[in-house]
Amino acid sequence: MAENDWLKRAQRLQAIAQSGLTFATDPFDVERYEAIRAIAAEIIAAGFRAADLAATTEYLINLFTGETGYATPKLDVRGAVFRAGSGGTPSLLLVREKSDGGWTLPGGWVDVGESVSGAVEKEVREESGFVVRATKILGVLDRARQGHSPLLFAIWKVFVRCEIVGGAEIRDAVETVETAEINDVSFFTEQEALSLPLSQTRTVAAQITRLFEHERHLELPTDFD
Repeated sequence: MAENDWLKRAQRLQAIAQSGLTFATDPFDVERYEAIRAIAAEIIAAGFRAADLAATTEYLINLFTGETGYATPKLDVRGAVFRAGSGGTPSLLLVREKSDGGWTLPGGWVDVGESVSGAVEKEVREESGFVVRATKILGVLDRARQGHSPLLFAIWKVFVRCEIVGGAEIRDAVETVETAEINDVSFFTEQEALSLPLSQTRTVAAQITRLFEHERHLELPTDFD
């Protein structure tokens, strides 16, 4: 079995259980879907080599129980904010996560009631201090196919090109911005960005390379998989 195949299969079992419990009316069907959910939790606890399998399995079952309705991927937006450096060379806005010390594109989950553009503009503003306007969706990608470290739930990542319209750009240099999640903000050339320790759960090197390619060739169509 390929690396993380066990997680993909457990995620599928959890999705089947969640969707089944949404529509099941027969008590025996409900019992069967709850059993499938428990099996998914057991597989994940074992796959991550949890020290206490029983406690971790129970925790996961409780976590999954909070996921209701038909199972669909969660949506993560990331802002691609560029500005021209010396000689016109583009540089990309990145923020540093407190949780792991890695650099990432500003962004986060899309909340219920938010549009993609509204969500990414809000995330960039909150994490970096820049006021931006979303102008183009550069990519809609399945996170599981991008080389990220594994997570429990299926996630689609939406990369959005954004233009700076206000905020921190009125200063000659970006001042350190600190929030509950972010402790540094800066612009980097492609070479500089690829040399940074990245927050692998959020952003990987191939995504940065592709975003710079989009910036150099604005006519490129949206990527998807």
